[in-house]
Amino acid sequence: MKQEKIRIRYCGRFAPSPSGPLHFGSIVTAVGSFLEACTQGGKWLVRIEDVDVTRIRPGMDSLILRTLENHGFVWTGEVVYQHCRIEAYRAALDDLCARKHVYECLCSRKEMGLWPVNSEGEPVYPGICRHKGLNSAAGSTRRLNVQDAVISFCDATYGIQVSELAREAGDFVLQRKDGLYAYQLAVVVDDDWQQITHVVRGSDLLTSTGRQIFLQKALDFPVPAYRHLPVVLNSFGKKLSKQNLAQPVEPKRESQTLCRALSFLGQDPPDELGRARVEDVWTWARSNWNPSRIPLYKQARFP
Repeated sequence: MKQEKIRIRYCGRFAPSPSGPLHFGSIVTAVGSFLEACTQGGKWLVRIEDVDVTRIRPGMDSLILRTLENHGFVWTGEVVYQHCRIEAYRAALDDLCARKHVYECLCSRKEMGLWPVNSEGEPVYPGICRHKGLNSAAGSTRRLNVQDAVISFCDATYGIQVSELAREAGDFVLQRKDGLYAYQLAVVVDDDWQQITHVVRGSDLLTSTGRQIFLQKALDFPVPAYRHLPVVLNSFGKKLSKQNLAQPVEPKRESQTLCRALSFLGQDPPDELGRARVEDVWTWARSNWNPSRIPLYKQARFP
């Protein structure tokens, strides 16, 4: 029988990938996550999500941590790197295989182009290979059988959410053809291991939450609480991201950046705070943080 873990009251996390420097959208997410943990008297952890080694840029992890420090973020304990956690992902996948939740898929990219797509333009896997089971076929991906699952949860910002997994994602990948473990598996395993009780992140990951809750339940993990924050768009209406070559936050303007992030999150900091010390910005933010003022739009340009 699995030993029950003793959970602390509040433990949050910020989990950037080292594929590029932090941009303004990253700081918005970090600010919301950090303040939720601080005002709840909880822990705030930092995890470097580098399980996908094909996207890593050398030195980015150090730059990310230095940027966080310069902006006055303080985290609990040591930074966790996903590349050190491969055995844990393997063990979780073996557990799911033993429970017959997983099967191997040999569908090609050409076949993927024939599948229906979801609202994000992602192909929805229709379960073609479900009958094949586990045969250790070379070059196969391993998928989680979602069956006809419907997952509902209450997001602290956007309220009740309902995910019909077969329609929105289909049987999603846990291990890629190249052997790398997928984000969905790694994040669920790490959140459980780090005893994360509250996940605060961008609304672009809102559609992933149903998949992750399904996976948590399949692994007998507790389900954390979720709060999603609006994401920042660039001038072309695209999400600020490293893939879209978003500009890194400017050095020596940390107080201004933090105040801009607070404004984006609806907190209305006074104008003069942008000229104050970083420590003074955080003092004001901790005293005035009000998550009920977070805008309900899921994405917006700023300014």
